[in-house]
Amino acid sequence: MKRINDYKKLFEVDGEIDLKELKTTYRGLVKNWHPDKFQDEEKKLEAEVKSQKIIDAYHFLVSIAPKTKESNLEEYNSITIPSTVEDFQHKSMLLEVTFADGNTYEYFGVNRKLFIKFVNSKSINNFGKRNIFNSFLYRKSKKASVMA
Repeated sequence: MKRINDYKKLFEVDGEIDLKELKTTYRGLVKNWHPDKFQDEEKKLEAEVKSQKIIDAYHFLVSIAPKTKESNLEEYNSITIPSTVEDFQHKSMLLEVTFADGNTYEYFGVNRKLFIKFVNSKSINNFGKRNIFNSFLYRKSKKASVMA
């Protein structure tokens, strides 16, 4: 949740994320912090770090925007409903779940108590479907690798 708040603060987003406004702000920030604008090496290095943070924040915020989630809902349901949980990790209110098809999703705001219930449940798949997968803010963090 801290990362979400930090990124929203960087883009001056209050409340729900509007993709059009986000893109406009992104372009302005990238323009202001482009490393080629600076002559001083120290400032140039600072701008490189800042511009990379802006790019990461933009892609992250786009991935959790309501419009993005809405457009990907069918795919999300086709992964989380029939698929089984292959692996999971929990760290400080972030649950990362990898499904059998290889896709990985991050769920934000999952506290330790709920995570322990998840791990100790008879069926982590059913528990996740009932209590996590559609109850928490999420984003796809890794796509399944395509085998040739």
